[in-house]
Amino acid sequence: MSTKKKYVLAGLCIIAFAGMAQAEPLKIRGSWVAPVSNWASIWLEKKDLAVHFGQSYVFESARYAGTPPMITALANNELEIGDLAYSTLPIAIENAGMDDLRVVADEFQDGAAGYRADDYQVLADGPIQKVEDLKGKVLATNAMGSGVDVAMRAMLRKHGMEANRDYTVVEAPFPGMRAMLAEKKVDLIPTVLPFALDPELKKIAHPLFSITDAIGVSQFAMWAMRKPFIDAHRAAIVDFMEDSMRIERWYLDPKNHDAAAEIAARITKQPPERFGWLFTKADYYRNPDMRPDLDALQKNVDMTKDLGFVKASFDVKAHSDLSMIEEAAKRLK
Repeated sequence: MSTKKKYVLAGLCIIAFAGMAQAEPLKIRGSWVAPVSNWASIWLEKKDLAVHFGQSYVFESARYAGTPPMITALANNELEIGDLAYSTLPIAIENAGMDDLRVVADEFQDGAAGYRADDYQVLADGPIQKVEDLKGKVLATNAMGSGVDVAMRAMLRKHGMEANRDYTVVEAPFPGMRAMLAEKKVDLIPTVLPFALDPELKKIAHPLFSITDAIGVSQFAMWAMRKPFIDAHRAAIVDFMEDSMRIERWYLDPKNHDAAAEIAARITKQPPERFGWLFTKADYYRNPDMRPDLDALQKNVDMTKDLGFVKASFDVKAHSDLSMIEEAAKRLK
């Protein structure tokens, strides 16, 4: 074979291999904590709406006990989308040194006008009637440094109390908190959807204060990705955001409420009639364009620094990249 033919053949092989590499869909792994309340837990239930799924990308979801463990997963490249809370975003950036982390989309906002605000509950027939009564008590959290954890500590600090000095904090999974409260193993629990609306919880407990009471309106949870991954795969991520927005809008459409409740019932193994609140004003606020409230997030991050959970604050907008959801929204107009 002539040298010229060898070069031609080698070139064709390179092109073929490049084509094969490009044809491989990008793997995007997303995280979630609370079933139904976090998009990644129900995304795949409507993957029939994802027109780019299996073409430019594939999506996988994984459950975490709280948002802090997602920081380690992001750092180790075990996760592409961290469903971080307002509290764990600064922990990741300032404490863990992940300066390349970018806020890319809204998950939900707590305490937005007219919508759900999560709360903290105590036994209805117990001795705790006000925040000051928590001195010397045991408080539950899902994970140290999580959004509900930081808001809880912020509220107690307003009343002159500090963890380990004036009260004890223990970690527990959300599904097991009602039983721990009923058995008096803890004196206060954070109640997030869907666990907050458990009929058995309503029989024994009542709210003491809300997250909004503690820290005001919050960009409670958001999707965050690392910049090198974004830069390397922007086109496929835009496809993913387009599909995610289409799926989110389907869930938020009132005409799909009954179908959404059936999905929630199947995932949580609860009767669908328990989900009358789902994606209504009794639920968290979710922006249909997946746009986070960066002004609220800035206040949340500053507060996290003021409370001493991180060593410094930062410019939230400089650590955000909303260009991908903006492009996705344009496609869906």
